Amino acid sequence: MNDRVIAAFDFDGTITTSDSFRAFMLDAAGPARFVTAALRCLPWLIGIAPGWSQRGPTKARFLYAALGPVRREALEAAAQRFVERRLPALLRPEMLARVAEHQALGHDVVLVSASPSIYLRKWAQTVGIGTVLASELEWRDGAYTGRLAGKNCWGPEKVARLRAWWGEHAPATLYAYGDSRGDREMAELAQHAWIRGESALPPLAPAGGFGAA
Repeated sequence: MNDRVIAAFDFDGTITTSDSFRAFMLDAAGPARFVTAALRCLPWLIGIAPGWSQRGPTKARFLYAALGPVRREALEAAAQRFVERRLPALLRPEMLARVAEHQALGHDVVLVSASPSIYLRKWAQTVGIGTVLASELEWRDGAYTGRLAGKNCWGPEKVARLRAWWGEHAPATLYAYGDSRGDREMAELAQHAWIRGESALPPLAPAGGFGAA
């Protein structure tokens, strides 16, 4: 009998109180370079909401405008500093507790986010999350190219990443946690979905409990 239970969590606005990518870039680039990059990328940034520009390429463009062809080891170090010093202040205690509750019940917890994996994986390790499905930066000869490697992990891509990850071992029960339009498809895939502000957190059951037959 398949009794696998997976809990898929969005990160920004779900586990955090605000956009972690913006906070990471401000921390890594500093205020002056952050503002300069924002001004250079303004046409693309303001075009995201009405759909004139794509989220993923715009995010990649902004990172390059702020940091240029940064070396991977330098950005890894910046990511580690961010996770240790700045990110904790953005975390929601009640959602960290929810992650721990799933883990205590034997559920597989996975982070599914459009933000870059370069700092998400470092943070996930601190709370015992072993799987991170996120946007990946493209590197060439150890330097950032200004592009994403693959698709932005947003909307339908979140479902595609989840399906590719579990392959033939689809869960009997999927919990999905999100906060925005980018999480809708993932929520629709789940038996138990929660979008911030729309409903109370769903009750939990151990692996092999309700919905797992």
